[in-house]
Amino acid sequence: MSIGVPIKVLHEAEGHTITCETNTGEVYRGKLIEAEDNMNCQMQNITVTYRDGREAPLENVYIRGSKIRFLILPDMLKNAPMFKRPGGKGSGTAGRGKSAILRAQARGRGRGQNQRGRGTGSAPWLNQQNQPGGSQAGRGRG
Repeated sequence: MSIGVPIKVLHEAEGHTITCETNTGEVYRGKLIEAEDNMNCQMQNITVTYRDGREAPLENVYIRGSKIRFLILPDMLKNAPMFKRPGGKGSGTAGRGKSAILRAQARGRGRGQNQRGRGTGSAPWLNQQNQPGGSQAGRGRG
């Protein structure tokens, strides 16, 4: 499975100064050394601000990704290549055309009239017309 755009941007932020707030309310600001796909972050030269407002310098810190509330990344990353639309032929629009999307929406979902495809027929053993010899209610012994 490939990683998504937010994780790619986080990897691009390695080597830059970021701000990270944890679920406990502590705010860590420092240089991002390494970021993993599960958002585990290793940082250096940190200034931590505790919930009560106290600040303290830390040399190294490792933050578990599941404990991160949010990250503030440098503005320069908004020009990262993963935000660029892939080059295509013609007008330069990516993905399906608007007409294909509208057609899919008009087709709808679920049950409706004019069913074609799977699940539209009935089970052959319930269809009384397919039985030789007419209607045979209770085809058991006797």
